[in-house]
Amino acid sequence: MEELRRCAWAGSDPLYIDYHDNEWGRPVHDDRKLFEMLILEGMQAGLSWITILKKREAFRSAFDNFDPAQVALYGQEKLEALMDNRGIVRNRRKLAAAVDNARAFLAVQRQYGSFDAFIWQYVDNTPILGSPASESDLPASTPLSEQISRDLKKLGFRFVGPTIVYAFMQAVGMVDDHVAGCFCHRDSRRAGSG
Repeated sequence: MEELRRCAWAGSDPLYIDYHDNEWGRPVHDDRKLFEMLILEGMQAGLSWITILKKREAFRSAFDNFDPAQVALYGQEKLEALMDNRGIVRNRRKLAAAVDNARAFLAVQRQYGSFDAFIWQYVDNTPILGSPASESDLPASTPLSEQISRDLKKLGFRFVGPTIVYAFMQAVGMVDDHVAGCFCHRDSRRAGSG
């Protein structure tokens, strides 16, 4: 049986492969999942994504399954407990930003009805279909991720620079950047479904 071709970054780690095959580039419209990915992408800054994937279940446990209403209530005592949690990234600034981001997230939900409605308006509710021939063609950020970053910061979000925002956009399927030849590339999926 022929082995499936994937984006090279998926490598050989089963966690990476599963994430690539089943999540990355697939549209997400569930607010809790969007909150999870926003927090995890911020936690990833300066680290490898595989580090975050390996800690994901610990993050889910530590952050009340990424319930923004719960995370928004975290105070100093909870932040200290998180700093003692060896299963997650223990960076005080990132942890404090996660709490601020939960509060900003709830404010966006109140204003727009859902974070999904707010964030997906940037792409007219339709994924941007990238056409990278290889990973070297993938941008670290785009003018759109720069705009979203500015807007999120104005709303009180932190750890949402243009590169983090672009990674978030890829993660939640606002952008589909599977490279040509990858079995998850839209043309391959279309050919396989016909």
